[in-house]
Amino acid sequence: MPCCCNEDDANLQRLRGRQARMLWAVLVINAAMFGVEFSAGWLAASTSLMADSLDMLGDALVYGLSLFVVAKSTRWKATSAGAKGVFMLGFGLLVLGQAAVRAIVGDVPEVGIMAAVGLLALAANIVSLVLLTRHRDDDVNMRSSWICSRNDLIANVGVLIAAALVALTGTLWPDIAVGVVIAGLFVHSSIGVLRDARAKFTEPSDPPAVEADGSQPLNHSGVHS
Repeated sequence: MPCCCNEDDANLQRLRGRQARMLWAVLVINAAMFGVEFSAGWLAASTSLMADSLDMLGDALVYGLSLFVVAKSTRWKATSAGAKGVFMLGFGLLVLGQAAVRAIVGDVPEVGIMAAVGLLALAANIVSLVLLTRHRDDDVNMRSSWICSRNDLIANVGVLIAAALVALTGTLWPDIAVGVVIAGLFVHSSIGVLRDARAKFTEPSDPPAVEADGSQPLNHSGVHS
């Protein structure tokens, strides 16, 4: 008779291997796009583009954490998800602060740079989301990674909308408004991720093994565990 435990272990190892390869791919994509978007946002004086670049950096850090815990326990994965929630909350508050400053002293952003880089970031995040989607229901770690990527996609669309509205109005307000909306999405999503992570972290450990007669096994002291 084949050993089911060994088969389960082999399947788990294959799953973890697929998760790790996918996480490395999206980590590289997000790290590269952070450099591109941050530089372009700085040159274009775009709040929404810089907000999206900071989200890319946060996601690169997030995927690095996900790689670290991919083969670890549920509690480790819950801790990683919680760290992602903190990153998302922090970047949301950072963008809100930047939007407030630019509302006072900001210039009209360069629409051409916003649109071109926004389209590039959108393509990169579509690839990332496709890679993550097949693993989003694996565990809390992978689901929180998928939520981060989904937020990126929404933020990218927001950047493109902001570029179009800036071109139409000739003012910086659409860019600031979209930056605030992106920040709100970060904060809202971070609350959900933190709640999910807390629930998983406080779940009881695996139940103790049960003997054939229904009793619990003896521990090293000769008493039932």
